[in-house]
Amino acid sequence: MSSKKTISVDARSVDVTSEFSYPAPFDEICQGRIRRTLGDLFELTDFGVNAVTLKPGAWSAQRHWHSHEDEFIYVLEGALTLVTDEGKHELAAGTCAGFRAGDENGHHLRNEGFEDAVYLEIGTRNSDDSCHYPDIDLHLEPNSQGGRFLHKNGTSY
Repeated sequence: MSSKKTISVDARSVDVTSEFSYPAPFDEICQGRIRRTLGDLFELTDFGVNAVTLKPGAWSAQRHWHSHEDEFIYVLEGALTLVTDEGKHELAAGTCAGFRAGDENGHHLRNEGFEDAVYLEIGTRNSDDSCHYPDIDLHLEPNSQGGRFLHKNGTSY
């Protein structure tokens, strides 16, 4: 166990991460995503917490679902469009959504407005999780198997 004793922090002061790991061209639509990894500050191991800002026109991710990870989002500022298998759902500040591990309902957020939107993204961390992308030729294998992006036929990018 680390001797690091982070008690509290101003989340707005946390360094931002804007890079996205998808292979091209799937990364382009997510370029307006800015993430602050808050859970790592406290060395959380069971779940992660991110404060995410989506610029106008940006997506949170490609539409996806997780095999072994639960996800929860809570909108703090602005408005977002949640896209699922059922269609589009408008989310405003104070609204939330959740996705159970293994539920094959692909989902993501889009900022279709004209101002930044900010939300909390909370999810379990499971090394056996694989991520499935129903709309594109992409699959993320579990971290326990290297955590690489693959084509759906199993070949590497």
